[in-house]
Amino acid sequence: MSAPELHLVFAAVAIVLLVIGIAKFKLNPFLALLIGALLLGFASGLGVENTVGTFEQGFGDTLSDTAPVIGLGSLLGAILTSTGGANRIADAFIGNRKVALIPISIAVAALVIGLPNIFDVSFVMLVPLAYALARRSGTHLLFVGMPLAAGLYTAHGLLPPHPSPTAAVAAYDASFGLTLALGLVVAIPTVILCGPVLTRVASRWFGPAPDLDAGPAAGARELTELRPPLWLALGVVLLPPLLLVIGAFGVDATADGTVLHTVLTYCDDPVVALLLAVVVAMIGLGRTSGSSIATMGSVAGSGLKTVGPVLLIIGAGGGLAAMLAETGVSKVIVEYAQGWHVPALILAWVIAALLRIALGSATVATVTAAGIIAPLAAADPSISPELLVLATASGSVMLSHVNDSGFWLFKEYFQLSVKQTFRTWTLMLSLQSVIGLVGVLLLSLVV
Repeated sequence: MSAPELHLVFAAVAIVLLVIGIAKFKLNPFLALLIGALLLGFASGLGVENTVGTFEQGFGDTLSDTAPVIGLGSLLGAILTSTGGANRIADAFIGNRKVALIPISIAVAALVIGLPNIFDVSFVMLVPLAYALARRSGTHLLFVGMPLAAGLYTAHGLLPPHPSPTAAVAAYDASFGLTLALGLVVAIPTVILCGPVLTRVASRWFGPAPDLDAGPAAGARELTELRPPLWLALGVVLLPPLLLVIGAFGVDATADGTVLHTVLTYCDDPVVALLLAVVVAMIGLGRTSGSSIATMGSVAGSGLKTVGPVLLIIGAGGGLAAMLAETGVSKVIVEYAQGWHVPALILAWVIAALLRIALGSATVATVTAAGIIAPLAAADPSISPELLVLATASGSVMLSHVNDSGFWLFKEYFQLSVKQTFRTWTLMLSLQSVIGLVGVLLLSLVV
């Protein structure tokens, strides 16, 4: 066995130990990724200094791209939540529409609200609205809850600045704006099929209606009774994706060195786009809620409380990817994969899906799969890095079950049994994953 092949075996062992450590021994994902990367370096003969240095460089390089984006997205989500902007958008989409239109209305509203919000934050924020709508319409709680979760998780799983797709954008060196634009093309049919359509099909498995006066969300209230105008709330949410899409397409259509090209280049930068949205939100939404800039700064800071663990996991995934490259494993993977007859998009989806099922974390699945697939993308310029991002992110939401915190969040807030949760939540995310792959493959015919 040659040295590169031996290193490939070491890499496989390291990843297996990583999976076992997280799935069986409940090891923290950051710690598991760190240990796996270091063991791979030591076993491959890199030595202590080179092993640690490689991990640190990969860790830093990954976070230099992703940390500002995720941080600013979290700030924006906290401001939108605290000022009543999110509920203002939800009410506008739902209003007093007919009961039959509630699933599609709340799914679309959730997709919009979910753009800047981490899933857990937006889910907990909107569940009280689901209870209120179920009471008002006299329907089963899941009639509202499933399309709500579908909209939020589609944004969380497919669209930057959410952690998983953002990490994949960095790993594949993809265009942030173009990824977002293509992601929206896939997201719209995904939301419709996983939200209102699946809700109707799965209604036979809903089981007894939960007590709408009980449950973790029954007593939740908005942080403020003052709500901003709809145009302002929507404008804050849609400003970053609008700037990024305009920038992504405008940069290629303008001459280098012109003022317009320079402006569009700034628009194409996710940090600039999100920073502008945060500033607009602090001033505009803060004024309509009667809050000072200092108060809004404190509110925005509260959005960073849950970001730390996510960033550590993403950084450690980048460190593992760097170790795979330094030990020569990446070259071996490329050499072997070039002889396979499995398209890179499908391979990325399969690897991410298997890791997700084993580990339960979409973020860990994405960063690990991207580290394995990235050399293939670099070796074949015909592969769209943006579609690789979407394929990997779609695979990373497959078959959520008992090792995923989102599974238990959905179960507890909607007062379900484990069996009911499998028939609703797990089915919904599995369908989302498959639809995402199909959408990516269709886009690959024209992109």
